[in-house]
Amino acid sequence: MGYWGYYVVGRSERPLAELVVPAGARGMALRSTGPDGWQVWEYPGGGDGGVGSMNALARETGAPALFGYVMDSDCVAVEAAAPDSGVWTTCLARDAMAGHLDGNEEGLSVDDCFLEPRDAAERAVAWAAEAGHTVAPEPLLDVLTADADLLAENLFFRLLDRLGVVPL
Repeated sequence: MGYWGYYVVGRSERPLAELVVPAGARGMALRSTGPDGWQVWEYPGGGDGGVGSMNALARETGAPALFGYVMDSDCVAVEAAAPDSGVWTTCLARDAMAGHLDGNEEGLSVDDCFLEPRDAAERAVAWAAEAGHTVAPEPLLDVLTADADLLAENLFFRLLDRLGVVPL
């Protein structure tokens, strides 16, 4: 059995765990920090309430925010938001995500739930620009179309690196 849980990423002078939005995620632990106040917090398991809205976190901090929900180390659901460019969702390891969605009550597919990789790469470029980083879409597309090697978490941290947020 692999890892289930959230990684919450944002930029703030205060610890993200102290902010209103993820306050319901008691037990969040600081995983790493990056330049300019970027923080990565981990919330294992995810609990019932999750970590809240990244759109609300982006509004509260005035900076882009995102989370990755890792599902059994197979795939990652990503929700990102920025104060100006809004919210978008995608996933990492799409084939594995399709397996997790297979047989859901609503009959939804990966394409129903998440942006296509090319569209997600374009939104990620805008998200990074709002964060003050210039990134190219091709390296992001490489991550968005990759299969999880052993751990989907590695894809998530590769995405953060390509976004210029937290280097590997």
